[in-house]
Amino acid sequence: MDWDKLRTFHIVSEAGSFTHAGTTLNLSQSAISRQISALEESLDVKLFQRHARGLVLTEAGELLSDAARDIFGKLSRIEGRLADSKFKPTGSLRVTAPDFLGSTWLVPKLADLNDKFPDLQLSLIFDDRILNLAMREADAAIRLYKPEQNDLMYHTMGKVDFHICGSKNYFKKHGVPKTAKDLKEHHLIGYPANLTAPYEDPNWLLRKANVPMQNNSKLIQMNSQFGIYEAVKNGYGLAALPEYLFQGDKVVETCLDDMKHPSVTMYLVYMESRKDSSRIKLLKDYLLDQ
Repeated sequence: MDWDKLRTFHIVSEAGSFTHAGTTLNLSQSAISRQISALEESLDVKLFQRHARGLVLTEAGELLSDAARDIFGKLSRIEGRLADSKFKPTGSLRVTAPDFLGSTWLVPKLADLNDKFPDLQLSLIFDDRILNLAMREADAAIRLYKPEQNDLMYHTMGKVDFHICGSKNYFKKHGVPKTAKDLKEHHLIGYPANLTAPYEDPNWLLRKANVPMQNNSKLIQMNSQFGIYEAVKNGYGLAALPEYLFQGDKVVETCLDDMKHPSVTMYLVYMESRKDSSRIKLLKDYLLDQ
């Protein structure tokens, strides 16, 4: 079997169309189509059904796609381990983190990393979804959930404390709540319940206040912790904010300081098979030194 054609098939099956695969492979649609047709001819099977909305794998195509995903996944992991064996950290280091934590905590932490290690190519992927480290969607992750899989290793990076916050202008206009019951009279900002949450129980404030999430005109929902922070600063209402996010902010103030969300632990997570990776060791040591 021709490995180049198999790789082309793998990219196409993952992308779902010749157009998207062409961007990855830097090939024209016609060139990709010829390679797929040649592969089908050599195997004497049909791998795709062509539709106006894209490509659909046949039964034979699904079988080959599963095998190709496994093959190229293993090759990618081997490539990573070979790069890790070098003494000086070089090559790609892909780190994923929840959106708000990545943009407001991780980016400032890594500000000098490229200056100190110019041969390291850093890629940051900010997504509240849990990316698959086993499939090399990322090399390491900063997570706000303790990993439970046996093939994952982790190190504690610290804790995030939360406080109920509002802006000075908001408190001046609406007053400062004195008890949890008072929160029902205030505009509150929460996280949509039907979306992947970056940490456990992001709507603890609404739960403590016994505030409904449906049919509530005083509730604003946002799927961005940084967006919630900006909303608080601009007087939209009250919300639970990470302490590090508003420290030094002269506009934001806390209230009901006896009501606190349990601290959320941050973890650096990576595959056990990558425990000897010079790049991951570098990342761990660098973050712990900050």
